[in-house]
Amino acid sequence: MAKKDKVEEKDAHIKKPKAEKKTAGTEKSGKADAKNKKDIITAALKLHFGFDNFKGNQKEIIENVLAHKDTFVLMPTGGGKSLCYQLPALLMDGTAIVISPLIALMKNQVDAMRNFSEEDGIAHFINSSLNKAAIDDVKADIMSGKTKLLYVAPESLTKEENIEFLRQVNISFYAVDEAHCISEWGHDFRPEYRRIRPIINEIGVHPVIALTATATLKVQHDIQKNLGMMRAKVFSSSFNRPNLYYEVRPKTEDVDKEIIKFIKMNEGKSGIVYCLSRREVEHFSEILNTNGIKASPYHAGMESIKRSENQDAFVMQKIDVIVATIAFGMGIDKPDVRYVIHYDIPKSLEGYYQETGRAGRDGGEGMCIAFYSSKDLQKLEKFLQGKPVVEQEIGKQLLLETAAYAESAVCRRKVLLHYFGEKYDEENCCNCDNCLKPKKLIEGKELLLIVLEAIVALKEKCKAEYVVDVLLGNETSDVLSYKHNELEVFGSGDDECERMWMAIIRQAQIAGYIVKDIENYGILKVSAKGEEFMKNPVSFMVVKDNEFDEDDEADELPIHSGVSCAVDPELFSIMKDLRKKMSNKLNVPPYVIFQDPSLEAMATTYPVTLEELQNIPGVGAGKAKRYGNEFVDIIKKYVEENEIIRPEDMRIRTIPNESRLKVWIVQSIDRKVALDDIANSKGLEFDELLDQIEKIVYSGTRLNLDYFINDVMDEEHVEDIYQYFKESETDSLEEAITELGGDYREEEVRLVRLKFLSELAN
Repeated sequence: MAKKDKVEEKDAHIKKPKAEKKTAGTEKSGKADAKNKKDIITAALKLHFGFDNFKGNQKEIIENVLAHKDTFVLMPTGGGKSLCYQLPALLMDGTAIVISPLIALMKNQVDAMRNFSEEDGIAHFINSSLNKAAIDDVKADIMSGKTKLLYVAPESLTKEENIEFLRQVNISFYAVDEAHCISEWGHDFRPEYRRIRPIINEIGVHPVIALTATATLKVQHDIQKNLGMMRAKVFSSSFNRPNLYYEVRPKTEDVDKEIIKFIKMNEGKSGIVYCLSRREVEHFSEILNTNGIKASPYHAGMESIKRSENQDAFVMQKIDVIVATIAFGMGIDKPDVRYVIHYDIPKSLEGYYQETGRAGRDGGEGMCIAFYSSKDLQKLEKFLQGKPVVEQEIGKQLLLETAAYAESAVCRRKVLLHYFGEKYDEENCCNCDNCLKPKKLIEGKELLLIVLEAIVALKEKCKAEYVVDVLLGNETSDVLSYKHNELEVFGSGDDECERMWMAIIRQAQIAGYIVKDIENYGILKVSAKGEEFMKNPVSFMVVKDNEFDEDDEADELPIHSGVSCAVDPELFSIMKDLRKKMSNKLNVPPYVIFQDPSLEAMATTYPVTLEELQNIPGVGAGKAKRYGNEFVDIIKKYVEENEIIRPEDMRIRTIPNESRLKVWIVQSIDRKVALDDIANSKGLEFDELLDQIEKIVYSGTRLNLDYFINDVMDEEHVEDIYQYFKESETDSLEEAITELGGDYREEEVRLVRLKFLSELAN
């Protein structure tokens, strides 16, 4: 076959626009074809999912899958992993086989895909929840060519009847979701996942895309090796989730009261509370309900039907809180979880990252708060007893990493990203407890030198705890048996405490001076950077670790993490109520209809036709037709009743008659007409004019009133009032006048409030 024919055959699965006549011998045609293909992918994104642009490296990943190449995707929760196989599946001939670990997760994914499309048969799952008749219907849809995605559990994949059926199917590719389940080093190991490659070989070899949200280098290598995709192209996205707020708090006797108070301060928001045991899950769920909080338990010991009911109630927003065990993966695909609370500290940082990653998946507010007690670590260590020695050692190292994270006074984002091999250069992330309340830095150059010298003296064969024992001069049985008490470094650090030495070691790891070999039980080695430091020491500023005194009173938990809200909160609330009613009527999760960011965009731009609605992020043609009519009707009514000047109306100058006064005011201000002249020309009192201007500004229109304010007000008064609103938690006029005192007239306060809202809120 000629090379040209091969290329055409390879790309035949992508739908293309009608080919233009080529000019022989030109290079432009090849470039044009490549551009057309890219345009097709972007157009498909808008058509099927309603987004104008891809996130991160999604586009490169999708192009790799479309090119029939094995693909490994390492992307944090909320980064858009699902789209990386969903869009290629829609564009390619045949059916993509998606291997997923949880029935609940499959159901959520299938529901979401069906709601992006007008055809229910576009996505199906086969698992133990279906009877024979239902499975026959699924198979009929697949064989007819309707189904683009088929979700199966690894257990279902191994059944002989399913293998026999899938041999007859035109498979586009295999997608292995939650691929960390393959690795024994992963936090959620599933032995049946290790049988996936042999089954793929038996059904028929096609390209594989493996996806996971958490994987260290060791886990990544294990996944690729087991799936036989060592030559796969690896796409690694940043693990940084800027919208997540991280905090660790001491676990006191009042922990129940603290959490209840926090949840009530965040009433109406969805949250997850993780507990260590099933008993604690049941108990704390009862406590929440007793205190008027709608909550349900979720753990592996429950009947599967009851567990599914509780999960559905959470997804459908019939309850606000799910209380779950750390040990059991929930498979919740819910984008608007606003907080994740760890009642008990988890057993690994990988697990912690995965669990906190369920917050703020839509890019909105996400508060991650963990309560830490050394007693919890002791409980987790007990769980390791009776396991093989190697597994115990690995488990202890993972627990030490978790303790180090909890006790560290360094930026929590920096510590987490370092654990996953990612460097975070910012000194202050401004969204964790350690950065918002930073401790004083001290010079640690001499202390680091002492640590590095001790590691070298111990021939780089010891763990951090052992190095600290030697520095402190502790004559433990191991130290004496190896005669390390005879080393010159023995006792060289006895003027500092154990906590300080551990802080130096951890911060030196983050800075790259020390490397921890986790596979060899966490032994410490001096890096090349560390060796250079020993020759030419430089400043090394450090902070002391946090001390968790469980008798101390905790500070107030945060109410929010500074995430922006809709421009028009009243309309946003109305649309949320409509979404809730539709979700109950259609029996689909509210976020499947429209996610919060889409509603916020609607409350900003006020779309009143289905065509305008499709310009909203996350609203494609299928979703607009399926759900859009009721939303545009309610928005249109709201706009008319409240005389809203929509941004779109301002742009094309088609304003309803009842809004002409506002338009005239806006145009007059643009021409810098004095406000008292505007009022006089329309027969308005000055405070009536301010009422109209406030409506305009609060509806999202930005006005520049500086020309008038600077002419009629004292500069210091302007600065004082502006600073007040900048620091205030409310825009209440009454509270502002009371707080500012009698030197400021009401008109002045209103004018500066308008200036503030226009500049910072619009």
